[in-house]
Amino acid sequence: MSSVLYDTPGPRARRRNVVLSLVFIALLALLIWWLWQKMDDKGQLKWDLWEPFTTGQAWTTYLLPGLGNTLKAAALAMVIALPLGALFGIARLSDHRWIRVPAGAVVEFFRAIPVLLLMLFANEFYVRSTDIGSDERPLYAVVTGLVLYNASVLAEVVRAGILALPKGQTEAAYAIGLRKGQTMTSILLPQAVTVMLPAIVSQLVVIVKDTALGGVLLQYSELLSARSTLAANYANVIPSFIVVAIIFIVVNFTLTSFASWLEGRLRRSKRGTGTVLTGEDVEELNAAEVGGTLSTGTGGGI
Repeated sequence: MSSVLYDTPGPRARRRNVVLSLVFIALLALLIWWLWQKMDDKGQLKWDLWEPFTTGQAWTTYLLPGLGNTLKAAALAMVIALPLGALFGIARLSDHRWIRVPAGAVVEFFRAIPVLLLMLFANEFYVRSTDIGSDERPLYAVVTGLVLYNASVLAEVVRAGILALPKGQTEAAYAIGLRKGQTMTSILLPQAVTVMLPAIVSQLVVIVKDTALGGVLLQYSELLSARSTLAANYANVIPSFIVVAIIFIVVNFTLTSFASWLEGRLRRSKRGTGTVLTGEDVEELNAAEVGGTLSTGTGGGI
């Protein structure tokens, strides 16, 4: 039996797939065993190195404050970058050249610069041109760099999501007398949200991970930077890396799971109820609409 996308594998192909899967699992198990042996030979599996994570001091002093700073910078960048990216994405679709060209130039410029350089430039700007204190400056620089880069990426996501909708949606909106702004806000954007959501979530995960760049050069006390301090005090470099990696996985998996739930909820909410309107129902709706229009007009005259 065949599908539109591929042919159903036959007996020989299924046997080959089973053999390849078993070989992959064996190689993966061998790699894990080799890593385990190397860590054991270096003494990285001793209980003394993992014991600090069973007490509250390592978490309350290092990991939880670092995680809080990571989430703080990521949340601020998300809140600012999302509407800014949507604004520039819509601006790139404008019919006016004086709006479309500058918006495209800004998006292409900031999308081409590495986010780490944007953080460094932002830090220098705040040092030379503002009175922001040295304690708060790393946070401002990290958030600014993340916003400039990710807003430009999200602008392309928004533009692509809107262009992915059928042209009939726009034509139908124009046919009933809607202007372009009304078409964008009432017709296109609500439908494009579910199309854009997976790409937006992927970019939000990138924002969470890119906060670690602030701790590398700007001395921002995020989770990875707090890990280095913890490892220096307890001499447990490999265990601390493993714990921090697990924390990042849990945070990003939670964010992705929430986005998947939200996407499914949005898709279900947009499904029709299946109710069939009769001629009498349509006449009642038209009569109610005419009556509302007349009452509104009368109220306006008064």
